[in-house]
Amino acid sequence: MPITVPLVKKWKVAGGDVAPLVMVTAYDFTFAKLAEAAGMDILLVGDSLGMVIQGQSSTLPVTLDEVIYHTRCVSRGASRALVVADMPFLSYQISEERAIEAAGRLIKEGGAAAVKLEGGEAITKTVRRLVELDIPVMGHVGMTPQSVHRMGGYKVQGKSNSLDGAGSAQQILRDAKGLEEAGAFCVVIECVPQDLAATITGELSIPTIGIGAGMKCDGQVLVSYDLLGLQQNTHRPKFLKQYATLGDRAVEAMAAYGAEVRSKQFPSPAECYGDPIIKAA
Repeated sequence: MPITVPLVKKWKVAGGDVAPLVMVTAYDFTFAKLAEAAGMDILLVGDSLGMVIQGQSSTLPVTLDEVIYHTRCVSRGASRALVVADMPFLSYQISEERAIEAAGRLIKEGGAAAVKLEGGEAITKTVRRLVELDIPVMGHVGMTPQSVHRMGGYKVQGKSNSLDGAGSAQQILRDAKGLEEAGAFCVVIECVPQDLAATITGELSIPTIGIGAGMKCDGQVLVSYDLLGLQQNTHRPKFLKQYATLGDRAVEAMAAYGAEVRSKQFPSPAECYGDPIIKAA
């Protein structure tokens, strides 16, 4: 059965009737097909592609056209999972009109079923307007990567000693509630203490999806390249669990291929097409 926005909106785990939602990032057709085969519920075309695919130091340089391109690739490979596209930096902060146009392009040109915006109370008017126009919105609170400069790095937010301001537990809770009131169907909670995530999850009627937010959320999300161990020699956050080390396997496979080419073992007769026999006249 296809995963739809209304289905996700009702996906609260507290009662124990349903298993938690599972979301992973996907950036192309091949990964979308693999994630579908693995039974993922939601595929997020994250602006994390700036760091994972492009080698950028943050998500900030990612453009709307780039997200549309990758979303289109993922949408072609998804038949069951819900495809959600990140709205990149400055695609929704300048004005509601710009936000509507950007979100509309992600739906119309990219094939996404929903868009994700970072932020809380400050963007609720924009979220409400998008929802009024039938553009489903997934929220994102806590550690929001597009705010990396304000936060001074990718740091845990909502600690008990935080003042009642941006990044405080009180503000993150207000942000999540504001997004729900504005019509968001789901909220990602990133890098906050697990007790705070549990409180937010308990106070919202829409599902929460955690990343570095403990097990009390209604779902979990990880970057696919991280959980597969495809990125070598990179910082590994505490919340990340690697389920494979495919980066090492890929290096080994390519090294074996290179060795066979250099030693003239590849291609062998098994990998060659037979030449037609040409008879002399």
